[in-house]
Amino acid sequence: MKKFAISAIAALISAFILPAAPDNAETDALLVDAVSLYNEGDYAGARDRLLSLTSLSGNNDASFYYLGLCDFYLGNLEDAERSLKRAVSLDSGNFWYRERLAVLYAATSRPELAVEVYEELLKDFPKNVNLYYSLVSLYGELGKPDSILNTLAEIDAVAGKSEMVAMVRYNVLSQTGKEEEAFASLEEFNRDYTSAQVLSVMGDAKLSRYEDSLALRYYGDALACEPLYAPALLGKSEVYRMRRDYPRFFEAAGEFLAAGTAGTEEKTRYVTSLLQHSDPNFIRNFLPHLDTLMSVYRSCAPNDSTVLQTAGSYYYATERQIKAGECFSKNRNLYPESLSARLIYIQYLVSSRNWTALLSESEQGFGDFPEEADFLKMKSFAFYNLQDYPSAISEYERIVAGFPGDKEVLTDTYAGMGDLYHLLGNSAKAYKTYEKALKLDSSNAAVLNNYAYYLCLEGRNMKKAEQMSRTAVEKEPDNATYLDTLGWILYLRGQCKEAKTHFKRAMLYGGKEEATILDHYAEVLYALGEFDLAKVYWNMAVSKNKGGEIPDLESRIEERMSSIRK
Repeated sequence: MKKFAISAIAALISAFILPAAPDNAETDALLVDAVSLYNEGDYAGARDRLLSLTSLSGNNDASFYYLGLCDFYLGNLEDAERSLKRAVSLDSGNFWYRERLAVLYAATSRPELAVEVYEELLKDFPKNVNLYYSLVSLYGELGKPDSILNTLAEIDAVAGKSEMVAMVRYNVLSQTGKEEEAFASLEEFNRDYTSAQVLSVMGDAKLSRYEDSLALRYYGDALACEPLYAPALLGKSEVYRMRRDYPRFFEAAGEFLAAGTAGTEEKTRYVTSLLQHSDPNFIRNFLPHLDTLMSVYRSCAPNDSTVLQTAGSYYYATERQIKAGECFSKNRNLYPESLSARLIYIQYLVSSRNWTALLSESEQGFGDFPEEADFLKMKSFAFYNLQDYPSAISEYERIVAGFPGDKEVLTDTYAGMGDLYHLLGNSAKAYKTYEKALKLDSSNAAVLNNYAYYLCLEGRNMKKAEQMSRTAVEKEPDNATYLDTLGWILYLRGQCKEAKTHFKRAMLYGGKEEATILDHYAEVLYALGEFDLAKVYWNMAVSKNKGGEIPDLESRIEERMSSIRK
């Protein structure tokens, strides 16, 4: 009891004793050390020292400011806000404390709070132009065009007119449907200042209204200010294109592509758009001129990957496969670390049917990118086209061994292996492999279709074949191949009327391009007694059977026609 009383008195006394004030030299040293670490990017280290400093002195505004900045960069946003607010409360007149707090509000999707801080700052610092620009951005985020326009007027009053402010004003007015007022604002700016950008935008505005003569005048004025101003060159070429003045169009387009003021990305967009939106007759009639443009485009960045890909695609689309191959091959050799460059070259080899080169390129590609199973798929595809089916299967087996946990890759692999086993006449292995694929993905339409088709060709398990085929068609109801499989199964099962329905749909979705589908449809029509229509589709089948895909087609048709005549 006595002991307790003594300890209680001691505690009571100690509660009224203030801690010793920290030495100013100690706090200054900690702050300098922390700021040094902050400037070096060691925000965690700086934060540790600042926490020690704030525990020593709860009134050091600078320590709370830097602590808030450290927490901001470290992602501790609530702590950052707490510290910055503390710094502002300790020194409400400090510009940076309040400005950083506004930045934090903006970064945490609270633009209304940021606006409040900036508007208060402007009362104390009305000549600070950066505050106005920050407000313009926030007003845009809040969807307040009138506030933006008012703030832009204040910027003009404080800092004078500028091209950037003029363009922002124009865009705001245009986006709010005030096109006439927007254009007038540029005219007003242009009376006092000369700007290639403003003049070019004025040209664009006139061109959008099909006032091509005025547009051309503004583009000319812009080029008088800056002779190689890329947007004006581009606008001028568009005027000539609209007028179908092709000699001047190609001249202006060439000037744009040669201009050093336009970046490679901008030029690529232009070339791509020109080719994609041009009529095939235009490309055919002006091929030499387009070749010249392509040469100018390539000369500006002859080793740029995007330029090489674009040029290669152009030459390939215009049936110059050798030139296309030179571009794709150069791109592949210059950028062997680029997966896209390698895959584009692979695609070129496939389209060129260069199976031997595809074998070696695919193997090398897999060696450099062992995580990409597509290279082995392409190698298997090369062996398939060389009719070396066992080797094609071996490449698929490498995929199975190398990608045991990739369900999608394995499903496609087993599907391909099943097709190859069928080509080798090993139906048992084919069906077993298809089952493996369906175990991984029971609704895989390609597997279901092929499995069903091969079963029906052998006349085996027709009920299962029909069920799988129906599922495939449900997954892809506009796939002519799948519709053909279902229609043929139904025909073999004696359901010719329903079969006809599916074949009619197949004709709508590309079936008229396949000899086998046409032949199957003709057989169904023949079975239904629609002989004249059957003859039409058999004649179409013969015209598509150039490669002899159906060896007995013509003899079988003659046999059918003879039976009709009898």
